[in-house]
Amino acid sequence: MKHKKFTIRGQFSFVFILTMIFVLLLYWLTNTLYLGRYYLWNKENAIYNAYLQFNSAADEGVLNTDEFDVTWQRICSKYNISVIILDADSRTIKCSSNNAKFLVQQLRDCFFNTESIEKNQNPRIVKEENNYTMHIVTDPHVGTDYVEMWGVLDNGNLFLIRSPIESIQESVRISHKFLWYSGILVIIAGSLILGVLARRISRPILRLANISEKMKHLDFDAKYDGSGAAEIEVLGKNINELSETLEKTISELKTANNKLLQDIEKKEKIDERRREFLSNVSHELKTPIALIQGYAEGLKEGINDDAESREFYCDVIMDEASKMNVMVKKLLTLNQLESGSDVVTMERFDLITLVKNYLQSADILIRQSGGEVRLRAEEKAYVWADEFKVEEVFMNYFTNALNHLSGDKIIEVKIMQQEETVRLSVFNTGEPIPEESRPHLWEKFYKVDKARTREYGGSGIGLSIVKAIMDSFHQGYGVINYDNGVEFWMELEKAKDGSQTPEKGV
Repeated sequence: MKHKKFTIRGQFSFVFILTMIFVLLLYWLTNTLYLGRYYLWNKENAIYNAYLQFNSAADEGVLNTDEFDVTWQRICSKYNISVIILDADSRTIKCSSNNAKFLVQQLRDCFFNTESIEKNQNPRIVKEENNYTMHIVTDPHVGTDYVEMWGVLDNGNLFLIRSPIESIQESVRISHKFLWYSGILVIIAGSLILGVLARRISRPILRLANISEKMKHLDFDAKYDGSGAAEIEVLGKNINELSETLEKTISELKTANNKLLQDIEKKEKIDERRREFLSNVSHELKTPIALIQGYAEGLKEGINDDAESREFYCDVIMDEASKMNVMVKKLLTLNQLESGSDVVTMERFDLITLVKNYLQSADILIRQSGGEVRLRAEEKAYVWADEFKVEEVFMNYFTNALNHLSGDKIIEVKIMQQEETVRLSVFNTGEPIPEESRPHLWEKFYKVDKARTREYGGSGIGLSIVKAIMDSFHQGYGVINYDNGVEFWMELEKAKDGSQTPEKGV
């Protein structure tokens, strides 16, 4: 089966890598745009929460207690802030930094020297209320940005809370760098894992594709042998059931189609036989009917009044009527054989006895022909066949030999036992059959010499009856030309001596 340019496995890998790259780019863009803002927002919240705790401690008067010192250190360390609290006289109440002078000066500048701050530190107001202000300033000495919150506590103390935000920006840069490194590693590792998983997933799909390809060419032997309850296994089971159903349906359709073709062929043969039968019967009956009509009209008109002429006319009419009667009987027999309505009764009998009995009954015909009959056979030759129909075949062969007897006028009947069959042949001396006529001998109403056939009263149906009978036996028959005559033969199924003689209808 030809695979497409992008296999399922390749498509899985392509989609995965593309998705991972898209996710990494989206994550990088989100970090670039919002991570710094998020860190800054968290820092502002942390400073504001610290302010609330310091303000509450000042109201309660616990700023300088040992218990609050622990909270003070924890808040300053956790949020990385520097804090200084002054009283109304600018005396330091509490400071978290060793450089208290700098913080005091920065707090004084926030209250009293705002122009210097605006000029040197470029403040950006974040939040401003009645008691405090939160802004972002840049330290002119080191170029570092700070978040500062300054104002007055509820008890009247001044405060400054300060935290650098350079660490936030550095964290964003580190996060971006780590994202790229980890992203590349994730794509490589994910591609390897996906390759294994895609191969495992695509293998049963490819098997199903191969099975469907074979089904397309009506090959239903391939079956999916996976197990489990996953969708692919369910699909495989359904394809197996579909394959069996299609095979059964196609088999039924082919059987029905074959039967239909046989019926059509049979109907065509019947129609052809009907047309042929009507044509041949019309042709064969035309002459005797014309003769009967002519001689009957002669009798009626009294063309010859003498008794001898009337007797001659009557003999012709009776002879032609007899021939017509014989021909109609043979046609009825042939019609039964060809239509399959005639029952073949298979029985065991001695073929030699049948031949001897017939020759004895035909002795007067043999003497009238002036011929010599020679029988070459053993004592017994048992066969399986329909005895009545075998006698019909032998009678046709023998009478045909009598009617065409010439030269030495010898008829030789031979019965030879072969390995599985018994062969019966009837040879008569005379003129060989023309080669162009041999293929047509078994056709209805075919006559090699029409004048001679009419002379002895033949109808051209006898060998057609032989063909129909031997076909019903499923045995061989035929004709052989010799320089001095013609031999007709047939073969019958051989039966062992002493076998029982059951009968069965075919």
